[in-house]
Amino acid sequence: MHFVRQPNSICSSRANMILPPALWINAAIDIYTDMGRFTIAAKHHITIAEIYETELVDIEKAIAHYEQSADYYKGEESNSSANKCLLKVAAYAAQLEQYQKAIEIYEQVGANTMDNPLLKYSAKDYFFKAALCHFIVDELNAKLALEKYEEMFPAFTDSRECKLLKKLLEAHEEQNSEAYTEAVKEFDSISRLDQWLTTMLLRIKKSIQGDGEGDGDLK
Repeated sequence: MHFVRQPNSICSSRANMILPPALWINAAIDIYTDMGRFTIAAKHHITIAEIYETELVDIEKAIAHYEQSADYYKGEESNSSANKCLLKVAAYAAQLEQYQKAIEIYEQVGANTMDNPLLKYSAKDYFFKAALCHFIVDELNAKLALEKYEEMFPAFTDSRECKLLKKLLEAHEEQNSEAYTEAVKEFDSISRLDQWLTTMLLRIKKSIQGDGEGDGDLK
């Protein structure tokens, strides 16, 4: 009769968790899935993912648990919660240079949100991130993807993100590192770049001839 209470007590002391408690949560997940309580199981997969993120620093395992959580949420038609988990997966996949995986998720979530009046504003961010992942792999892929996103979601064309992408593509085609950096600085002056965007933009910048490894800066 202690099975149901145990996961909550474990979660409340997450700050002190190491691997054995994570295994106990896995045991609790098995119980909840057997009971058909998949939403609770999904929440506990997130708990384990966060342990792997912050304490055990095993991003591959964190990704696996976010993916499992997303699957459970989808099964319960909790699409918003599923998308949050998938976006975590995409961000980590890109950091690990698993760009195709990241692209597929960003495109999927973007397509799912662009027709939702409450969520469509976020779609531009997802298409922007997908395009950056394309860009790191291949400039032509990025151009084709950008055209596709504009056709799918016309509002994307007028966004600052789309305009930045076009400037970056032009600078990259001309192998103009200064123009690339200036475009990023202009964007950052209005919309501050987070660490993920900075990392992706630096990876693209390093592919410009003459920039080499660069100075590790975009400013």
